[in-house]
Amino acid sequence: MATLGLLMLLTLAASLHFLSICFHHVHTFRGPHWCEYCANFMWGLIAQGVKCADCGLNVHKQCSKMVPNDCKPDLKHVKKVYSCDLTTLVKAHTTKRPMVVDMCIREIESRGLNSEGLYRVSGFSDLIEDVKMAFDRDGEKADISVNMYEDINIITGALKLYFRDLPIPLITYDAYPKFIESAKIMDPDEQLETLHEALKLLPPAHCETLRYLMAHLKRVTLHEKENLMNAENLGIVFGPTLMRSPELDAMAALNDIRYQRLVVELLIKNEDILF
Repeated sequence: MATLGLLMLLTLAASLHFLSICFHHVHTFRGPHWCEYCANFMWGLIAQGVKCADCGLNVHKQCSKMVPNDCKPDLKHVKKVYSCDLTTLVKAHTTKRPMVVDMCIREIESRGLNSEGLYRVSGFSDLIEDVKMAFDRDGEKADISVNMYEDINIITGALKLYFRDLPIPLITYDAYPKFIESAKIMDPDEQLETLHEALKLLPPAHCETLRYLMAHLKRVTLHEKENLMNAENLGIVFGPTLMRSPELDAMAALNDIRYQRLVVELLIKNEDILF
């Protein structure tokens, strides 16, 4: 028994050691994929890169040699905020969510919840690009206050652009089919159960960011009388913003749009239950 106990302890120690080291394996990715280290596209149809067995980091084969064992990216290699993989960004900055999401939502909730057509009305595109460049250049020091951008639609536009620019969508390609499946289910209880299962497929940083965003959008709907934005309207805006079909077939992707809208609507309405 003593020998067996010692053997179990040694096995546990070996397992803990294994968990602290990053092991990359050649992986075939579904749909377009970007390297989470250098943010460049992974070319090819099969074996486009490697995936960490421990943390799920997806990188080029050559980039895997430069990723530290704990998979925490070196901040000096993360040179921008927009178009950078979400998990890479939060790991590099040691945050729960991308700072651009936190900052934009704080600004919107402080002065824009009663703005008519919030998120539906477009801001001036050149100024939205200015906000994007400010985040890429200054990070959390970017000034998005009312003194710089009086029109709140500039800030909502910058937030939507951040999600559209993600190389891997907030609702990832791997989780996408399960989310779409949930939207097609007619029974409410079964629908919520499937949606809950779909959330479990998201990487931690994606799930946390989605939770934070849905809680914010739920608060937006509480001001529906003033801003005229209910869960259905927000679903129309955010469905294609947060979800992109991994299928290359344009017709199939087009058919999914109504389900994308419904997924976001369900997430908003059931935010307190699902998260």
